[in-house]
Amino acid sequence: MIKKILVSQPQPASGKSPYYDIAQKFGVEVVFRSMIKVEGVSVKEFRQQKINLADYTAILFTSRTAVDHYFRMCEESRVNVPDDMRYVCTTEQIAHYLQKYIVYRKRKIAFGTTGKLTDPQFIAAVNKIKKEKFLMPVSDMNHEDSACLETLGINLTKAVMFRTLTNDFTPDEPFDYDVLLFFSPSGITSLTKNFPGFDQNVNGKFIGTFGPTTAKAVQDAGLRLDFSAPTPETPSMTAALEKFLESHKE
Repeated sequence: MIKKILVSQPQPASGKSPYYDIAQKFGVEVVFRSMIKVEGVSVKEFRQQKINLADYTAILFTSRTAVDHYFRMCEESRVNVPDDMRYVCTTEQIAHYLQKYIVYRKRKIAFGTTGKLTDPQFIAAVNKIKKEKFLMPVSDMNHEDSACLETLGINLTKAVMFRTLTNDFTPDEPFDYDVLLFFSPSGITSLTKNFPGFDQNVNGKFIGTFGPTTAKAVQDAGLRLDFSAPTPETPSMTAALEKFLESHKE
């Protein structure tokens, strides 16, 4: 019987989340506990990559974390982001998040729908401005395959602006979850680091993932993937979780 679910993300600052609605509907406990933590690289470290932020005319964003650290690095490097900078994001949610830093104008912001670099809408948006000089802020554990973009013949540079670290469990911290939800390959790395020899069959745990790279990381780790998102039927992790819980009702 499923009683407790780990959502490996920080707890929502607003105190509101569709996960809480699911918890109430199915009578389960949902715990937000990030398996990873993000640390920005310093300006000194960044300069070792010999990347001049002022040289770029378009930015590719694959996460809100990347958005935060791009603008942080610009501020700390004392680089002014021009008003005519172009942005292409892998999802609409990331595109709207840009409002935290800039005035949102559709003419300079485009986005995909699936969160993947291979998304036709995302590729079309990049191809439309292919003459720009592109920068993609990434983590030190970047798993994004940009080959699909390189075939467009664009000028693309990946810039490491943040690093992903495991958020270790303390010896007295319980790990009594029935379902584990992961959103990045780094979360799987953290799981195997925290619990060497982890066997979900022995421990009786189910694993759900968001995104193809995370799903692949589960399989590469020799673990069983029980459900994943996005799919046409379950476009979000919450939709996938709800469907899974429905099928496992006692």
